[in-house]
Amino acid sequence: MRYRDEHKELLVKEKAIEMIVREGLDGFSMQKLAREARVSPATLYIYYKDKEDLIVQLGLEEATRLTTTLLKDFDPAMSFEEGMRVQWRNRADYWLENPVKAALLEQLKHSPLRTRVFDTLDKGFIDSLGRFVHNAIANKEILPMTREVFWSVAYAPLYNLIRFHTEGISLAGEPFRFSEEIMWETFAVVMKALKI
Repeated sequence: MRYRDEHKELLVKEKAIEMIVREGLDGFSMQKLAREARVSPATLYIYYKDKEDLIVQLGLEEATRLTTTLLKDFDPAMSFEEGMRVQWRNRADYWLENPVKAALLEQLKHSPLRTRVFDTLDKGFIDSLGRFVHNAIANKEILPMTREVFWSVAYAPLYNLIRFHTEGISLAGEPFRFSEEIMWETFAVVMKALKI
């Protein structure tokens, strides 16, 4: 019987994430991963049933890390602006500190594996954010709106700034770097758009 080697397992995960982001889900294979991680293909099957199992497990681990990060210092009872400030801080920190892992989650969001990864997200996370928005509506801090409209106004501007930063270029073709100043300037505009 072969035993799990934690160091090898971490290396396999790291290489798998890098490869998936670089080559896409279709370009990723267990054979290529074994070569890249410098392990035998049989070693991979100690940790995972198959390619899909590996990808789903990576997605679940990273989605869990993301939701934990987003709930750091967050309370659904916070005032709307205070809670949104915490959410922007946490989201920016996660995406800027974990660009490759965030790119993995983006690929999985647009893949047939989406439901297997994201439908199992911590219900506490979803409930917490839902209560936060419902509290803001009940407290007459924001108007009722569909979830998609709320997300588009509340978070899409932040994600666009992060995308510009990751690509290193703005819409005008100018060099772009994310900064606290730009983030909070954008946040102020978003608050004006959402608050009553």
